[in-house]
Amino acid sequence: MRLAVAVLAGVILVAPGGAEARPLRVLSLDQCADQYVLALAPDAELALSPRADDPDAWMREAAAGRRRVRPTLEAAIAFQPDVVVRYWGGEPRLLARLEADEVRVLTIEDATDFNGIRADIRTVSDGLGVSERGEAMIARMDATLPAEPVRDAGSRPRALYLTAGGFTAGKGVLIDAILSAAGFANAAEAPYFTPVSIERLVLAPPTHFILGFFDQVRGDWRGVGRHPVLRRLARGRVAAKLPAAALTCPAWFAADAAAMLKAGV
Repeated sequence: MRLAVAVLAGVILVAPGGAEARPLRVLSLDQCADQYVLALAPDAELALSPRADDPDAWMREAAAGRRRVRPTLEAAIAFQPDVVVRYWGGEPRLLARLEADEVRVLTIEDATDFNGIRADIRTVSDGLGVSERGEAMIARMDATLPAEPVRDAGSRPRALYLTAGGFTAGKGVLIDAILSAAGFANAAEAPYFTPVSIERLVLAPPTHFILGFFDQVRGDWRGVGRHPVLRRLARGRVAAKLPAAALTCPAWFAADAAAMLKAGV
C-alpha cells in the first residue's frame, strides 16, 4: 500500500457529507528538516524528529508540543505523510519505500554559500505549497546579512574558526561564507573541515578566533578545542562565540550567525 501521495497545498478528504479539507501532513526526518518545516509550515500537521527541541535547534521553542517520531519506516506508515522533508535523516528501508511509493520527498542540499541556502528555501517552500513564505524568508535573511564590507579581501582581518571538538573549516563549507559575509578572511589553509594542530597554532597563532559549539557544555567537553593551551592562546583573540543552534543546518539563520560575528557576540 502506498504511504501517501504529496500535494502542494492541502489534502481533500471525501466524507459522506461532501469534501472536507485537512492540514497537510508533513514528516520531518532530521533536526535540520525540523527547522524548515516549523518555519515554513507551522499550520501543517507535523511529525518532527526526536531532536526538534534540542539546545542546538534554532526553532526549538516552536517545536514545543509538536508530535515527535523516530525517522523509521514503521513511523512513516503510521503517520501517512503527504510530504517528507529531509537533510540527512531516514533509514535505508524508509528511503527505499518512499521512492518505491513515489512519495514526494523534499531534500535540503548541503549548501556552501547563501545562494545555496536560497535554493534550499525555495525547494522546501515550493514543495510545501508556500512559495510566498519562502520568498519572505529569503528577504529576511538578506536583510539580516551584514552589509558588504568596503575593504578588499586582502585587507580583511584573518580569523580561524574553531570548534570545541578541535576542528576548523576552510573553503567549500558554509562557515567560510559566514566569515566572508561578516568581513573576515578565513585563516584555515585546507578546504572543508580539518582537525587543528595545537603545535602549529602556538607557532603561528591567528589574529582572531571564532568559536563554534562552545555553548554545548556537554558536547566535546574533553575536545581538543577546549585544551588549556588553546584557551590561553585564544585569550584576547576571540572575535565571537557562535551558538551551536546557528551552525547546525544550512538554513536562513546562517545570516544571523554572520550578523553575530560582525557584532562580536
